[in-house]
Amino acid sequence: MRTSRFALLAGIVYLALGILGLIPAALVPPPMVAPPTKFALLYGYRLGLFPVNILHTALNLVVGALGLAAWSGRMSSMRYARALAWLFGAAAVMGMLPLLNTTFGVMPLHAHNIWLHAITTLAAAYVGWRERRRTVADRRQRMMPVAQERRFGLVDRREHFGGMSAA
Repeated sequence: MRTSRFALLAGIVYLALGILGLIPAALVPPPMVAPPTKFALLYGYRLGLFPVNILHTALNLVVGALGLAAWSGRMSSMRYARALAWLFGAAAVMGMLPLLNTTFGVMPLHAHNIWLHAITTLAAAYVGWRERRRTVADRRQRMMPVAQERRFGLVDRREHFGGMSAA
């Protein structure tokens, strides 16, 4: 999978999760054993699985928007994938630690968020750091003789817009 396609997929998924976190009907009240958070606005379990509050939802919206920006070329999709791997890797580890599973009472990272963040980390790390060598798409970067370019129907680089040069 190309990094731009990964950025599009991650952007759509996390934007949808963020929008879903803003809908109160999609949130189930947290159980009594759930760790409390200081930000109780829209605090609940999204679809009954993922604990979220308004800050977690905002983070999902930002990650989704940045994913769409990386897909459109406004930012590097490789840097987006690598940053996503670091961010969600840290979130997955923090979710497993009892002291940090609510980010000091600010944002819930426990329960099913751990495996969601771990899967996102693995996918982003694979896409962001894999070695892939491609041929350069720009014809000027390839070392091809002019006669061979003409044989393949490519325009001579000395001619402007396929026509005769001014000189």
